[in-house]
Amino acid sequence: MPLVADIHFDHRLALESVAAGADKIRLNPGNIGGEDKVKQVAQACAAKNIPIRIGINAGSLEPHLLEKYGRPTAQAMVDSALAHAKMLERWDFSDIVISLKASNVAMTVEAYRLMSAACDYPLHIGVTEAGTSRMGLIKSAIGIGSLLLDGIGDTLRVSLTDTPVAEIRAAKDILKAIGRGKGVNIISCPTCGRTRIDLIPLTIAVENALADCTLPITVAVMGCAVNGPGEAREADIGIAGGDDCAVLFVKGKIVKKVPQSDILSALLEQVEVLKNGS
Repeated sequence: MPLVADIHFDHRLALESVAAGADKIRLNPGNIGGEDKVKQVAQACAAKNIPIRIGINAGSLEPHLLEKYGRPTAQAMVDSALAHAKMLERWDFSDIVISLKASNVAMTVEAYRLMSAACDYPLHIGVTEAGTSRMGLIKSAIGIGSLLLDGIGDTLRVSLTDTPVAEIRAAKDILKAIGRGKGVNIISCPTCGRTRIDLIPLTIAVENALADCTLPITVAVMGCAVNGPGEAREADIGIAGGDDCAVLFVKGKIVKKVPQSDILSALLEQVEVLKNGS
């Protein structure tokens, strides 16, 4: 797995990372200490064909940009990134990736849209300091999802106050939600008066059971057998609650009735059938 060294304040750490075999160097030009130090890093990276990501953060913009715009803005972030890209270009370094992150979702999206129109460099997208796994995921899904649907973004990072595993799983879920990820897409209905099964824990159990499944299928978990199969007819497999039973359906057609206590195992058996190509 490629290793990216994220460097702040001391360019010597970037030089040491290059010597140690890092695959990419991320610099925040606003705090790295001047043009000569950036030049040293660029020369070291060029010698080993290592790309540099210019990582602009709204919280560490250069003083002259804050004076010009009065506060951190999307345009200020773009101006900073373009200036530092031109700096690297002066030293014949063009293996560049750019990121422009803020904790404000709207500002982040605006900055990336402006940058996408201003240059052809690859963009690493994300909302920084997004927060906990609850609000951080919501902010990231809005920001990253909006950009990806615009066709903007080459790599991404979901920043959560959580474990790296949670960040990676969230990134995969965002990609799946816009049709660009691998694995199972789960759809489920909101509860209503027609619900005939304990839908919430069942859906969570299905989600957990299929979390690592890589089949590109849609699985539906529906509350009732009256409307469920029809509303979810586009799903590859689905389950729905019935009166004192549950049903398994494929492409909207009911194929089996089972006790409600057995519906999860029946669903997983059908997934195994698809895995084996039967």
